[in-house]
Amino acid sequence: MSNTLNYPELAALIQARAGVAIDPAALERPGAAFDEFGVDSLGLLGVVGELENRHGVKVTNGAESAKTPAEFLDLVNAVVTAKAGA
Repeated sequence: MSNTLNYPELAALIQARAGVAIDPAALERPGAAFDEFGVDSLGLLGVVGELENRHGVKVTNGAESAKTPAEFLDLVNAVVTAKAGA
């Protein structure tokens, strides 16, 4: 089982932690930005907190400032993958 975060999981976390329902396919769209979905840094901070609890790892500083879903996944998955390989 992979520990990496994918778009459907990210959409579920955003709904649970930020209260914003987003179609996972919309998150995958090139150029998609969190602000167009109404997700702000506070909402992302909730998602980061959930991921830190789930994986027992400190997610990169700045993940809550990611402007796009792709950037957020890259940051989070780099940390989670590095911990898994440690």
